[in-house]
Amino acid sequence: MELEVLKFVAAAFGAGLAVIGGALGIGKIGVAALEATGRQPEVAAKAQITMIIAAALVEGATFFGLIICMVMLFI
Repeated sequence: MELEVLKFVAAAFGAGLAVIGGALGIGKIGVAALEATGRQPEVAAKAQITMIIAAALVEGATFFGLIICMVMLFI
């Protein structure tokens, strides 16, 4: 019984860490893109495209972490 409870706690803890890490990563990407746009407004379009691609990669890694945590519940 204790191992099943620990599985749920570990999955919840891992999912929380994955989401927090993804949020911090996307926040840093947004800050960097805004700083780049503030310094050089003429590169705003290029910075926005790069930001969207990088945010998608971070979000994909976050979803991968969440899926691994959900799989832990069933093993």
